[in-house]
Amino acid sequence: MFLRYSCFLLLTAVLLSACGGGGRRKKGRDRDTSHYTQQEYIDRKLDSNQVNSFLQHDTAYAEYIRDFYRQRDFHYAWIGNDGQLTEQAGNFINMMKADADYGLNDSTIISKPLRELYDTLLMEGEKFRRGDKGMPRAELLLTTQFFAYGNKVWSGLTSDSAKSLEWFIPRKKINMQSLLDSMVNRPANTFEEPVNKQYKLLREQLKKLVALEKVPWDSLKASRKLYKQGESDAIVAAIKQRLHLLGDLAAADTSQVFTPVLDTAIRNFQDRMGLKKDGTIQPSLLNTLNVSPRKRIQQILINMERIRWVPAETPAEYLLVNIPAFKLYVYDNNKLDWTCNVVVGKPGTNTVIFSNEMKYIVFSPYWNVPPGILVHEVLPAMKRNPGYLAHQNMEVVTGSGSPVDAGSLNWAKYSGGNFPYIIRQKPGGKNALGKVKFLFPNEYNIYLHDTPSKGLFGENKRTFSHGCIRVSEPQHLAEWLLRKDSSWTEQKIVAAMNGNKEKFITLKEKVPVYIGYFTAFVDSDGRLNFRDDVYGHDARLAATLFGAK
Repeated sequence: MFLRYSCFLLLTAVLLSACGGGGRRKKGRDRDTSHYTQQEYIDRKLDSNQVNSFLQHDTAYAEYIRDFYRQRDFHYAWIGNDGQLTEQAGNFINMMKADADYGLNDSTIISKPLRELYDTLLMEGEKFRRGDKGMPRAELLLTTQFFAYGNKVWSGLTSDSAKSLEWFIPRKKINMQSLLDSMVNRPANTFEEPVNKQYKLLREQLKKLVALEKVPWDSLKASRKLYKQGESDAIVAAIKQRLHLLGDLAAADTSQVFTPVLDTAIRNFQDRMGLKKDGTIQPSLLNTLNVSPRKRIQQILINMERIRWVPAETPAEYLLVNIPAFKLYVYDNNKLDWTCNVVVGKPGTNTVIFSNEMKYIVFSPYWNVPPGILVHEVLPAMKRNPGYLAHQNMEVVTGSGSPVDAGSLNWAKYSGGNFPYIIRQKPGGKNALGKVKFLFPNEYNIYLHDTPSKGLFGENKRTFSHGCIRVSEPQHLAEWLLRKDSSWTEQKIVAAMNGNKEKFITLKEKVPVYIGYFTAFVDSDGRLNFRDDVYGHDARLAATLFGAK
């Protein structure tokens, strides 16, 4: 089978055999030393010596396993008093087996000893005979399996690994012992996986793509570079077939005529792929349609790994910038409220992946020229043209903001390292930050802001900034952030944005901001989206997960 089956082990569960697992979690976690629940446990109990004997051969998660049974006084969790597997055990095994339905190799999801044991039980009615010596081993295998599966599927890579992949959003925290207690004690089919909703949506889409792997995926080639509605060609029929397979074209159509229905289907596909939405057949459309299901499956798995790192529950209101989508998403009352285009950092001056809280709005802002731009652009320009600052509506000030006469300075003697002043651009139409900026203070000096360069928002790939994020609808964002403050009317906001004096506003309520990187996601309409790997982060994560170069 395709390499993904073995690779998925790294993404979902590098599961443990009965012998020699090798410890994975060296660092302990804070734990509640009391019993997890007050309800009655299964009467059947393990002998502590049985636990210790098992852990001599299977040392992975030994600390977790000992603590779990110690806190329940060694009562069984998975096998009832009658020797029958509990409903919760069956649900857990089915949960793992369900991954096989998404095209994942079953042998990599459930450890070999556990699978063999379960297959034997199926032949015997899922029940152990009285006095069966394999019963303690089965109980402990299930518990070991839970920690192995949970740490991979629900937690993902370690925090250190994520940071090495330039991900600085704080990782979610999971108490696996409490989670296991919740699973074995909840009524059947009520256990909630501790993953973000987006993870579950992607997993469902994965199943659909796996089915497409069995379909021939020949490369589509056209004799011309452009086809429009009303034209007829063999490539049109081939595109109809592929869009039907991908779900963009509802009804199968074998004709070669470029119909209005096909135009609509192409626009839908272009939209969810981040292409220019024009309803035409061009090389960019063909190239994207030619990406194989195998490649898309890997892309989904990469993004499922990222989503393992984010909180299972998001705040009721927050801002999300998805860098590869070049979009700002504004959420209110747990729903997408509105969205707009953004410009992000170009490769080499990447926008950083992190999170913080929006605290301030600055109307009619000054723009303090960053050191890099000062060294490479402003100082050389001043040496060539003494009128450069005036032309750019810039001024020289001290650290305290006092003005300095630019004409009195000997610009030839300054470089970036020895320039003792600040150069800033005054409020106005030429200001690089536009009419407003939005601050969520952070060590990366990244923020959202307006821009006078509106034309860039019409570009399809919007990587043009030095790292900060330019917003296409800054007034809308200001109004949304101030919507709960009755003192800020639309007219007042417009006046503040067009003032000649900088004005700082502290938000009454801080708003979480997430700068993320997702190249595969399901949108609010339930459509599977893909985007290009603009910074190469997918490639690096693929190397970690799959060993791919």
